[in-house]
Amino acid sequence: MGELLAIVLVVGCLAGTLGLLAWLAARVRRRGVGDNVMGPFEEIWHPAAHRYRAEVKVHEERVVPLPSAGDPGGRGGSASG
Repeated sequence: MGELLAIVLVVGCLAGTLGLLAWLAARVRRRGVGDNVMGPFEEIWHPAAHRYRAEVKVHEERVVPLPSAGDPGGRGGSASG
């Protein structure tokens, strides 16, 4: 009985740890904070991907969002002006 309890405890701890890591990975992806943590490792093991992400980040900072169709003073298609 003690061996069964020990096995269940180990498997439960392993499952809990993997679940926590999966939740953390999903949260990091949603918030976009993974680059700060994983950036140095990515640069070491996959430099091309690191350079690509740096280019994408620069491009996203340059892009200006277009105004909505109903915004006054924007390029929303209103005939006034």
